[in-house]
Amino acid sequence: MTTARTLVSGPDWEVLDVVCTASAADRPFEEQHRSFCVAAVTGGTFRYRARQGTAMLAPGALLLGNPGTCYECGHEHAAGDRCLSFHFGSAYMERIVADVPGANKLAFETPRLPPLSALAPLLAEAEAARETANIDAFEELGLRIAGAAVAATSGGAHAGRAPSRRDQKRVAEAVRRIELNADRPVSLAELASGTATSPYHFLRSFRQVAGMTPYQFLLKTRLHRAAVRLCMSDEPISAIAFEAGFNDLSTFNRRFRRVMGQAPSAYRARRII
Repeated sequence: MTTARTLVSGPDWEVLDVVCTASAADRPFEEQHRSFCVAAVTGGTFRYRARQGTAMLAPGALLLGNPGTCYECGHEHAAGDRCLSFHFGSAYMERIVADVPGANKLAFETPRLPPLSALAPLLAEAEAARETANIDAFEELGLRIAGAAVAATSGGAHAGRAPSRRDQKRVAEAVRRIELNADRPVSLAELASGTATSPYHFLRSFRQVAGMTPYQFLLKTRLHRAAVRLCMSDEPISAIAFEAGFNDLSTFNRRFRRVMGQAPSAYRARRII
């Protein structure tokens, strides 16, 4: 009736692709959240009942769950649904709450967030990452979605402060670290540990200072280096892609075309060097 496929996981967090095929004929049964849950509904509708209340969830909404609480999902009006479900341990979520301006409660007091225009771009990124199997993006996406849910439920969505000089220095050091290691996987947790801050605080500071997330900067760096190599050498495109840090040629071709406006082979054909 329900299948949950783990897409990616890390210390105290994981992301699941959850598909439910239940219909009105199926009797709902009680389950329990084992961790904090922020699940983006990407298809179908269903009724969600938890300690915080009962709500109807539709695509674009966020289901919110607290660890240890029981819940029930029903499909009285339509069959099936699909969710991109982010799960966080208490210690992990506690660090996020501590870094969200205006937030002071760890538990969600509402069962869901309705489809909000402010969240639409972020949820689209998450669904696209699932459909393209871009698992490297989920560590950042999970933090951003959890932070957005905490901010929206605490009234702190519009609060904020300018990055401090210390934050700017930390981001500069992280940028340099990404540049030096762009050809290998660089995790958000690894970058944050090097700045002695929580992953969420680091991610927020990085976006404020650099104008993009660490993962976006990593991709930009890799694509830039590949583009330079395409202009300067006759090496096989696959070799350039792998040396730049991409795991497969199709992913490299797709992202190169999206950023540079043309395929790597066409880009190389126009070189003037």
